[in-house]
Amino acid sequence: MSSRVFQSVVLQMRESTEQAVGVIDSEGTVIACNELTCIGEKWPGVVELINAAEGNAVAADGRTFKPLAGWGSQFDYAAFVQGDDAQAGLICSMAVIALNGAKAYYEEKHDKAAFVKSIICDNILLGDIYVRAKELHFVSEAPRAVFLIRQIGTADVAAIDVLQSQFPDRQSDFILSVSESDLVLIKQLPEGADSKEVYKIARQVEEALSQELNLHVVIGVGTVVGHVRDLARAYKEAGVAIDVGKVFDTEKSIINYENLGIGRLIYQLPTTLCEMFLQEVFKKNPIDALDQETLFTINKFFENNLNVSETARKLFVHRNTLVYRLEKIKKLTGLDLREFDDAITFKVALMVKKYLISRGIES
Repeated sequence: MSSRVFQSVVLQMRESTEQAVGVIDSEGTVIACNELTCIGEKWPGVVELINAAEGNAVAADGRTFKPLAGWGSQFDYAAFVQGDDAQAGLICSMAVIALNGAKAYYEEKHDKAAFVKSIICDNILLGDIYVRAKELHFVSEAPRAVFLIRQIGTADVAAIDVLQSQFPDRQSDFILSVSESDLVLIKQLPEGADSKEVYKIARQVEEALSQELNLHVVIGVGTVVGHVRDLARAYKEAGVAIDVGKVFDTEKSIINYENLGIGRLIYQLPTTLCEMFLQEVFKKNPIDALDQETLFTINKFFENNLNVSETARKLFVHRNTLVYRLEKIKKLTGLDLREFDDAITFKVALMVKKYLISRGIES
């Protein structure tokens, strides 16, 4: 943020008030003031007071302070006015309004994080992306991964600060708040980075939030993109990864869009088509006719790649007992799970059933 923008605003306020008006940064350094002799002074003692005020005005050392709008729970800039009476508080509030306006305008024109956020939220035209990237000296062509971090349960505003400390390079990596529960990390990757590197970053995020704030999160990961124009697509993919994972991979906390497999296709199907598919597959009896023990046996059979002996060992039953159960399933459904084609059909049917249940369709 350029201090010249703030300086321009506070100098104009000299015509309206004789009191000193200025701006300090997050370290308590005066970066703008209509009393020029104050610029450069350090007041570190007020930083903690301003942070503790949670956005409200606070008086200290004969001055009134109020933070400007920012990304995290800790203030980046705060306005101050000489005096600690009601009039000083009013002037400080008015100064904050003017300074916030100037700050928003500056960020729109010069801030890379605001530029990136406008891309993923589809608030900028494709042609304008190239122009703005050039104006901001933003590296357009570089491998980047988009991580959508969704907080489960109570959200914590301090999460963004934790991530900023984990990824401090604000010129290459961007942490954005897109809703009360959702944060987005856009991470520039080294050339040749593979899926293991991407997963490692996601684990770093999960562990940091868990250890420092005791937060439970689900992280959706979009495909790695090579150009800034594709960030919006990667962001949407990360959202789809979370939504699909919620249906088919409920135990996973990190879900990569590239690993969704057939679940991604099923999730995009109309529910009426899914219901027709189940009716066609299970002509003899509906899938609901299978009890939980039978479904457990079927899932174990799939987990062990249709290997009868290995599945029987994992279930602690005799091989003939498992063969009997498979025959029983064949009589009920008309599908022989020992046959590859029938096994695929049944596996897809189970996933379709899960999808329908997630949509509130039980039958």
